[in-house]
Amino acid sequence: MAEPASGTVDWTAPDGEHPARRAGQRSMAAVAAGRKADWLQLFAPDALIEDPVGPSLIDPEGAGHRGRDGIGKFWDEQVSSVRRYEFRISDSFANGPCCANILSLTMILDDAGHRMTVDCVVIYTVDDGGLITSIRAHWEPNRALATLR
Repeated sequence: MAEPASGTVDWTAPDGEHPARRAGQRSMAAVAAGRKADWLQLFAPDALIEDPVGPSLIDPEGAGHRGRDGIGKFWDEQVSSVRRYEFRISDSFANGPCCANILSLTMILDDAGHRMTVDCVVIYTVDDGGLITSIRAHWEPNRALATLR
């Protein structure tokens, strides 16, 4: 597989210092840049990724991807299969240990430029040290597949 092209993170949402918001921003930046090791370091040892939340083609049981090994496998099987990520964050709500971001994610799937856009709400939760304990991405696969072109 070719090296992923450098992606983008376009943040037009409200900003401000909050540990979960910063962790989410660092997570998106690492994904956009194709930096797996940097991304994995953002997670607590027993963190959970649900992307999307619930059963899907990616996760038929809806159990999510747990721990750095499971999250690393998720990167290898899903994240790294995309040629380029373009994140557009339009709103962000940070309180408690969480930050919910409203975003549109366009994925350039291959060198031919096939793309799909996922409109979603992604909730990042962090521990007291600022490590991500969960990422819960709420999106509808059928809506995303309808954008495939």
